[in-house]
Amino acid sequence: MKLRFVLVVALVAASTRAGAQANTCPAGTGSLDPNRITQDACQMAVDVFKYMAPQLGVALAGGNPTLGQGGTLGGLGHFTIEARANVLAGDLPQVQNFPQPSTTGTVSPPHTLPTKTQIVGLPTVDAAIGIFKGIPLGLTNVGGVDLLVDAAYIPSYGSSGSEVQVKPNQSLQLGFGARVGILQESLLVPGVAVTYLRRDLPTTSIIGTSSGVDVNVTNASVKTDALRLTASKNLLLFSLAAGVGRDHYDESASVQGTVHTSPATTVSSSQIPLDQKMTRTTYFLDASLNFIIGKLIAEVGQVSGGSATTYNAFTGGAADKSRLYGSVGIRLGF
Repeated sequence: MKLRFVLVVALVAASTRAGAQANTCPAGTGSLDPNRITQDACQMAVDVFKYMAPQLGVALAGGNPTLGQGGTLGGLGHFTIEARANVLAGDLPQVQNFPQPSTTGTVSPPHTLPTKTQIVGLPTVDAAIGIFKGIPLGLTNVGGVDLLVDAAYIPSYGSSGSEVQVKPNQSLQLGFGARVGILQESLLVPGVAVTYLRRDLPTTSIIGTSSGVDVNVTNASVKTDALRLTASKNLLLFSLAAGVGRDHYDESASVQGTVHTSPATTVSSSQIPLDQKMTRTTYFLDASLNFIIGKLIAEVGQVSGGSATTYNAFTGGAADKSRLYGSVGIRLGF
């Protein structure tokens, strides 16, 4: 499966609320009521969203806001720019293998829905600009400030009749944040800082189709707030950095499910507003190879905590289980 398709599936799925069945689908009032016919399929779709939402949050937030960087840059005249790819050891629901949804107006007993282990990825470009060097204190400076800028890009994908169509309101979305230095790195002192970064994806509409069920997601909005405590030390040919942080995910959308009752007939549910808010803890470790004006960096991390509840189970485990993630990137700096 191509990486961009994996990202599309993750984006479609990032639109739910984690409360236990807070967003159940309406049952309808009569045998011909569309909500009655589509209720079971709607519940499966909601569970897919709840299952995927935490995975997209990790892929978007990543670990270190600036790969390999622990402290501040050193004030005006210093900046870095990096291209990176965040990757997650994810589990993608295999919708094409789901059981046929009931059309009797009742949600079936819980199923164990099939998933497939898959790398979920998201490319971004990040920049950091030194604003204030800080106040001298012994062998270091304290209180330095950097401005952080992030850019995420989602292209339009698919056309009428495609299995997946993605239609962003705009393809490029900028994020902003700041880093405040506790210690500026020097020959003997490590760099230590606290960082906040807001990363968003563009508001997007997505249409997913299969032989039995279609999903239409409109106004899908994915926002992450990342708070980090990081430390780093340059060791000539290579550098090490590590950190811990808290992530807050906020996703929302309107979702409509459609059931193919026959090859030529479909029935659609009402549009259901969904949202999810989730807070998780993350740990990460970076290793860099140092060049004259740049670094080649790899990162590994783990995220855990928070709560996401589904009606149906998944073969890949619970929606809120711990996840391993990583990043690779190239950073240039002056």
